[in-house]
Amino acid sequence: MEISAQMVKELRESTGAGMMDCKKALVETDGDMDKAVDLLREKGLGKAAKKADRLASEGLVSVEVGADHKIATISEINSETDFVAKNQNFINLVKNTTLHIQSKGISSIDELNSSIIDGVKFDEHLKSQIATIGENLVVRRFETIKAGANGVVNGYLHSNGRVGVIIAAACDSERTAEGAKELIKNLCMHAAAMKPSVISYKDLDKEFVEKEFIALRAELEKDNEELKRLGKPLHHIPEYASRCQIGDAELAKATKAIEEELKAEGKPEKIWDKIIPGKIERFYADNTVLDQRLTLLGQFYVMDDKKTIEQVVEEKGKELGGKIEVVKYVRFELGEGLEKKSEDFAAEVAAQIG
Repeated sequence: MEISAQMVKELRESTGAGMMDCKKALVETDGDMDKAVDLLREKGLGKAAKKADRLASEGLVSVEVGADHKIATISEINSETDFVAKNQNFINLVKNTTLHIQSKGISSIDELNSSIIDGVKFDEHLKSQIATIGENLVVRRFETIKAGANGVVNGYLHSNGRVGVIIAAACDSERTAEGAKELIKNLCMHAAAMKPSVISYKDLDKEFVEKEFIALRAELEKDNEELKRLGKPLHHIPEYASRCQIGDAELAKATKAIEEELKAEGKPEKIWDKIIPGKIERFYADNTVLDQRLTLLGQFYVMDDKKTIEQVVEEKGKELGGKIEVVKYVRFELGEGLEKKSEDFAAEVAAQIG
């Protein structure tokens, strides 16, 4: 297959790898862009493809939280231009649609289109709004989460209306749920900024983790070559990338290594139990880099970067005399997953409507 300059340019822009490395990767993978990205990452030559850098979408994300903090809805409605996204009619449409979805318990686009709002079917209502506003508009996606008994939900919408988050937690009592409201709001703000993909390492696919681990080690080893040349401290090369790779056997092996290290340092055995927990915590921090990048509970809290979200949630539960468990997390970023290739976004929106 002939490798065009455009293909090389696209691969370079998405991975940050050098021009010749990109061309070689495309030749080796017979022009398969995804395989070329993987190949570059396995060699430590490219970062993960940043789809967000290739997105083009306007509109607004909306978040509506019920007054009792038992229900929250998040939606994304697209417009063609940023100008229309600032139009008060469009802003009202987004808010009213989100409230309508929540109050009617709507769970699909088809259900939304056939529902009644202001005395007419929603799809007719949207068409009239399109005629008034003068641009194609599309309700792209939405989701509602409920707390249930002893639960709490909260949400956060970034001031630019481009990023929104809703989170639900299950608690041991209504008292704990009431006390957890502010923390859940703060976790939503954290997630808006730090972009975790899932709640926990338990939600990560093992095969995905193994693949990412290969790329992570290659990335760190490649960086170390430059750091060594500059005489700077080197990155620690982890044995694992996620807690899903660390079972009882791996933990026992790490504990034994720590004990041998303490023995070699001449530390009295009677104080080992005071030292080992801190070293195990460090072991987890060093060997869960993927969790720190991708999981909400594994990330270090932006408001206290010495603690993970998991630790913060556990401590808050104890402070309230109960337990808190994050059970649902939804994050929408405007245009996420919509790629702008050579066509303009107006055509993409029109294609969705059609």
